[in-house]
Amino acid sequence: MKKYLSVILVALFALALGACNQKQKKETKNKKMTEAINPANMDTLVKPGNNFYEYVNGGWIKSHPIPPEYSQYGAFTVLYENNQKELKALVNEIAKKKSVKQGSVEQKIRDFYNSGMDTSRIEKQGISPIEPELKKIEAISNLKMVQKELAHMHTIGVHPLFYFYAGADEKNSSMDIANLYQGGLGLPDVSYYTKDDAASKKLRGEYAQHIAKMFELAGDNSKVATKKAQEVLNLETELAKTSFTRLERRSPEKNYNKMSVAQLQKISNDINWKAYFTNIGLAHPGEINVGQPRFFTGMSKIMQKTPVNVWKAYLEWNLLDDAAPYLSKKFVRENFNFYGKTMSGQQKMRPRWKRVMGATSGSLGEALGEMYVAKYFPPEAKARMLKLVNNLKLSFAERIKKLDWMSDTTKKKAIAKLKAITVKVGYPDKWRDYSKLQVVPDNYFQNIMNASKFAFNYNLNKVGKPVDKSEWGMTPQTVNAYYNPSNNEIVFPAGILQPPFFNKDADDAVNYGAIGVVIGHEMTHGFDDQGRKYDKNGNMHNWWTVADAKRFKAKTEKLAELFDHYTILDSLHVNGQLTMGENIADLGGLNISYGAYLKSLDGKTPKPIQGFTGTQRFFIAYAQVWRQNIRPKELAKRLKTDVHSPGEARVNIPPFNMDAFIKAFNIKPGDKLFIPKKDRAYIW
Repeated sequence: MKKYLSVILVALFALALGACNQKQKKETKNKKMTEAINPANMDTLVKPGNNFYEYVNGGWIKSHPIPPEYSQYGAFTVLYENNQKELKALVNEIAKKKSVKQGSVEQKIRDFYNSGMDTSRIEKQGISPIEPELKKIEAISNLKMVQKELAHMHTIGVHPLFYFYAGADEKNSSMDIANLYQGGLGLPDVSYYTKDDAASKKLRGEYAQHIAKMFELAGDNSKVATKKAQEVLNLETELAKTSFTRLERRSPEKNYNKMSVAQLQKISNDINWKAYFTNIGLAHPGEINVGQPRFFTGMSKIMQKTPVNVWKAYLEWNLLDDAAPYLSKKFVRENFNFYGKTMSGQQKMRPRWKRVMGATSGSLGEALGEMYVAKYFPPEAKARMLKLVNNLKLSFAERIKKLDWMSDTTKKKAIAKLKAITVKVGYPDKWRDYSKLQVVPDNYFQNIMNASKFAFNYNLNKVGKPVDKSEWGMTPQTVNAYYNPSNNEIVFPAGILQPPFFNKDADDAVNYGAIGVVIGHEMTHGFDDQGRKYDKNGNMHNWWTVADAKRFKAKTEKLAELFDHYTILDSLHVNGQLTMGENIADLGGLNISYGAYLKSLDGKTPKPIQGFTGTQRFFIAYAQVWRQNIRPKELAKRLKTDVHSPGEARVNIPPFNMDAFIKAFNIKPGDKLFIPKKDRAYIW
């Protein structure tokens, strides 16, 4: 089943737009705005040059301990929490209705949410909702049946071994093709299986105990459950050994391997690929992008040498793991005990309504999103946002023209790509049709499975058709934003266009320092170590000269080195290569947005506000976006798995590469974070 986890992705951002009636406009107008910069959130006893993150956020960090239900708590979390409350108000309004039209979006939202909140019925059902699926797995007697069940599980949102999805052909971005991508691991990264340090061994032991406990809850005795759990762990370890690492997966070239079904069959001949595609409902997939050929070759060999009973245990584990959050409380608790407590250090499970809201929003995202923007998104936000985007485009173009490391030929292509970027703000122009999604009032798990089937079929139907460039990859209520290289577009959902990211009542310095940097960040993704490999039409090909790429790499290596040497947790460091793209985007976003801010002043010098100059407020606004408290377990996990650097590093490294920042806060040699001019990363 698709897991509807409420994840806050801290590198992409968003903005919102909506249709409001007069009453709603009045409510928005009278809504108390968050103060742009609150001195109480700062710790001015800390010297900016020693720890700018603490200087800006020290007061907030001390006064905002992590709630027990979270593994981290920061600006994104606060905004996410607010959005959840607003969504709850919308859903409760609908959920109370007794007479809504059967088949309507309102009926589906009401019944989906109510079925998830009906804990009495869910407890009575116990494991029965997944018994039909368990019986299918139990009936398997040979590898042919293993592969047939694998295909079936993919259609209901469970993803053992690998992922299938439709996506733009990266060398022909106007068409969607079938894609296969490595998967099959229950732990968050390959390194959890391959490292032999004491901490990794301990975690693997705890993971095996968790798997065994889930088998016991499903009816196995302790001895059988322990044996099956070890078999699953051994199988996943074999899969991990043949998987691409996260760094390998950052290379667009390595992950683009288009081939026919016959060619795929040749490199992984122990999988019947023709049968697989027929069983998922795509008998003629055409050309397929096989993301990681090494994995699929290795997986094929593992398929043949692994006993059928081990495969049955593995498939059963995948079903239990995905279904657990939607079953009775004993499954929910055990799932949380490992993934929440052990992996991330959470002390308490999120309230039931938040978990069910996440599932409802995940299943009917655009239906809820349409209601969300109608009530909560102020229309004037879009106009100001589009103005900001345009100013940043102009600033970026000016910076490109002045670059000393890019040739004139490449500069022309870079500016053409910049001009071609599509900007989406708030919400999609057309809303998704949910008429084929069946929602029942009395079976939460069935609704989850129906939603997963609906999403799978929606995705499957794209294969071999033109890309719908009006489609959004995030819902309007999402607190995030993104750049899509295949569409050459930047997207800002409504959910993020609130303080501290976007404050319609704040001065320009604050908005350019916060949402302006977000905009610049997303633009820069089109020109970072990955995005630069896609042209203005979204097609992957190398349009930089060899000399340009070499000079660019030399500058980015300086940035990588700065992050590599930043200690964040005891002896743990940020991985400068893993986080390269996001670090480039942060630094680029700061430079581009600061240039746009200066341009907006039209030569005038703004008066200080609260004792801070405009430039100081710009950088303070940037820093406060990344304030957070985070549990050590969660931080250690993110340092291994997240392509974004921790908030502290995002604040304490990029600005120190900017002369304007050094001057504004009088940073001097001898300050702990001072970077000599010769060692600064001047990229954009």
